[in-house]
Amino acid sequence: MEYKSFNPDYLMNVSGGDMEIMEEIVAIFRAQIPEFVNEMKSLLNSGSNTELGLLAHKAKGSVTVMGMEETARMLKEFELQAKAGINQNGYHDFISRFEKDAATVLSEIDHFMSSKH
Repeated sequence: MEYKSFNPDYLMNVSGGDMEIMEEIVAIFRAQIPEFVNEMKSLLNSGSNTELGLLAHKAKGSVTVMGMEETARMLKEFELQAKAGINQNGYHDFISRFEKDAATVLSEIDHFMSSKH
């Protein structure tokens, strides 16, 4: 299967190909996504732009491990805009795209992990 969002090479490299480590990394990522999304929405609603930028930076680190290069670039752009407080009307779109990309990658990760068992 060709993955659109997920690059298994990153996960394989970070884990050294160890299935247990891969499963642990995936479990952490799976738990982080709803936390990131919920906190982003909360920070957006409260107008906490600097904190929103910091959270986008943190999320960028997580998606990078999954090889989500396009999402990482988008989150970097989001981070810089939020920290500068510019283009605020686009923040909701960034969050929506992150949420959509994360759902896609989780589906791809599930496929990849099941193929490894």
